Amino acid sequence: MSPKQQRGAETAQRLLDAALAVHEDGSPFTVQAISAASGVSLGSLYHHFGSADGLAAALYTRCMGELLAAVAAPLSPAVSAEEGVRAIATAYLTFVADHPAAARFVHASPASGYLAAHAGTIAAAKKPAIEPVVEWVRSHVRAGRVVDLPDALLEMLIIGPVAETARRYLAGAPGIDLADAARVLPERIWFAVRA
Repeated sequence: MSPKQQRGAETAQRLLDAALAVHEDGSPFTVQAISAASGVSLGSLYHHFGSADGLAAALYTRCMGELLAAVAAPLSPAVSAEEGVRAIATAYLTFVADHPAAARFVHASPASGYLAAHAGTIAAAKKPAIEPVVEWVRSHVRAGRVVDLPDALLEMLIIGPVAETARRYLAGAPGIDLADAARVLPERIWFAVRA
């Protein structure tokens, strides 16, 4: 990478970091606020991301990539189906506890219009991050250890409970404790998907 490309990558990261901070502190999520928080000019923001929606889509992609990497990390061919399903649920909840700003952005994003406008780009970036998890689950379906359902339904059974717990926790709903959820949900999720 040339020095100019390196500076460009660093500027883009600064903008993404500032955008996450602006979102987390509750300030209006505007290009002006992000520019001010990052110390990067509006022209540079538009150069790197094209628009506020482009910046938000890039931030969503980064945060989702971090979440998916955390979920995939404990999986390997040697991990049993039960251990892996439990690990996926636990890793998701651990990510939320350790990275609440990124998790909050991921969970707030579906209500935003930019996801639809950048769906192709987001899907392309998400695919290599989610594919190891999907393939790991499929291998256990083929082996008869996990129930044979369409991928989308298996995702809802495995990720749905922890994602909803995270959404409520991040929204400040009373009575939601991530440590309690991490003790209870992985076993219940395993019971839902075991063959």
